Amino acid sequence: MKDLVIVGAGGFARETAAAATAAGWQVLGFVDDDPALHGTTRSELPVLGGVDSVTDLDAAVVVCVGNPRNYTARRSIVERLDLPAARYATVVHPAAELGAGSLVGPGTVLLAGTVLTADVTVGSHVAVMPHAVLTHDDKVADHVTIASGVRLGGSATVRAGAYLGSGALIREGVTVGERALVGMGSVVLHDIPPGEVWAGNPARPLRRKLS
Repeated sequence: MKDLVIVGAGGFARETAAAATAAGWQVLGFVDDDPALHGTTRSELPVLGGVDSVTDLDAAVVVCVGNPRNYTARRSIVERLDLPAARYATVVHPAAELGAGSLVGPGTVLLAGTVLTADVTVGSHVAVMPHAVLTHDDKVADHVTIASGVRLGGSATVRAGAYLGSGALIREGVTVGERALVGMGSVVLHDIPPGEVWAGNPARPLRRKLS
């Protein structure tokens, strides 16, 4: 057993706790900046204290925060903690499949049913929700969120901090720009510039992000 502390105590954090336990980690609990949670339990695990307390704990760390309304939060916390890469766990559910030549960075979580077919590169602190499929030669940069049921065609690129909503389909060879957001169920046939919000079938730009 390897000791693990999870930053955050929301839904993704609890899903990661279940995946980590299945993968052989000993999850010590959560840390969260909401003082109302301190001393309580979530999914039968304790909330140990604030986020900064991980620096005093002898355990690996994974940051599991963020949602479509604030999907840059994970990157902000990683930068705030400023921990060495060796402190971060890579959590891969036993029901995920990693094909030959695929690489996954520290701090990344692959939940159950995720498939990386062949020669896929996934960066650091990436969140991949259940049943996402990344096909040959895809490249996913740091701090990306890939929601459940997303499909990436071959040789697609997702730049740092982007968010792909549930069920989004990304055509082969397409690039999703840094911090862009793709709405759930969208079919992306063309490159998306950095910081833009796209949705629909076929996906079209809705607006630039305000922050």
